[in-house]
Amino acid sequence: MKAVIFQALHTPLAFEDVPDPTPGEGELVVQVGRCGICGSDLHMTQDAAYGCKHGDVLGHEFAGEVVALGRNTQGRKVGELVSVIPLKSCGDCEHCRKGEVQWCASFGLQGGGYADYAVTRPNQCVPLPAGLTLADGAIIEPLAVALHGVNLSGLKTGDKVLVLGAGPIGLAVAFWAKRLGAAKVAVQDISTAQQQRAHDMGADVFVVDPQNPVESAVQGLGGMADIVFECVGVPGLIAQAVDQVRPRGTILLLGLCTKPDTFNSFAMLGKEVRLVTSAFFTVQEYEAALAALEQGAIAPRLMVTSTIALADTPTIFEALKQRGEQCKVLIAPDV
Repeated sequence: MKAVIFQALHTPLAFEDVPDPTPGEGELVVQVGRCGICGSDLHMTQDAAYGCKHGDVLGHEFAGEVVALGRNTQGRKVGELVSVIPLKSCGDCEHCRKGEVQWCASFGLQGGGYADYAVTRPNQCVPLPAGLTLADGAIIEPLAVALHGVNLSGLKTGDKVLVLGAGPIGLAVAFWAKRLGAAKVAVQDISTAQQQRAHDMGADVFVVDPQNPVESAVQGLGGMADIVFECVGVPGLIAQAVDQVRPRGTILLLGLCTKPDTFNSFAMLGKEVRLVTSAFFTVQEYEAALAALEQGAIAPRLMVTSTIALADTPTIFEALKQRGEQCKVLIAPDV
């Protein structure tokens, strides 16, 4: 089969021939139909903190067709279209039974989506209902990540929400915040590239003002935010969020920042700010994201800006490291 392979840090990915996968005990093979390029994938190729090794196949936002079953794969069948939950787990422990698979002792991130085929497990496969496409299946993961953050934030009906970052996760947060009752949602970025998409996905206000980000956000929202979602992962944004959130408000961290960061704890304590971190999602949130699409939500699909062939992935991947007009790019191995 064809796959796009990680070579080394700061080195372009390679489009290569690799052996077709064979499912082992408790495994199955999915023919990948669509796979999203995630911002964390870009970071994985540039930051040793993620631990990528030569030969790894990235891609954790994917959906496809079950084409082969190993032994003990009850509940799945060949020909079934599934969205793959990219969180490896045992499937049997207390955390797995609760749907909180990220706390399983066997937890790991599922990759493999940048290829014709990927090996996964039955408990990671969520069948796609009739009417949903493989492209829909590939955007469920970022929607679930955003929903988990919104749920942890304690969002209440009528809250003012500020989202820092207009990438896919920030836009998905805007979608959920508005859907779940926020009175006003502002998205703040350093570029206007995603302004219309942000409005289409739920933002009432789009703020671009690198010189005075705090004042501009407060003015746009009509006051300080009840909740600030940090969806970028750049040093300095926690400190900025402290200035932008109201006293006793909440800052929710979704951005992955692998560098040390500093903020004024005195300022945070003085406002009794609640700082909350968010990692991954529950199975129930993954299913809720799928259900929103099944129920006819159009806005999440607006994240997708282009669909590319697997062979073009290394070139497009490099281009995405320089921020431009793209939002969510999907890979279609069958193109």
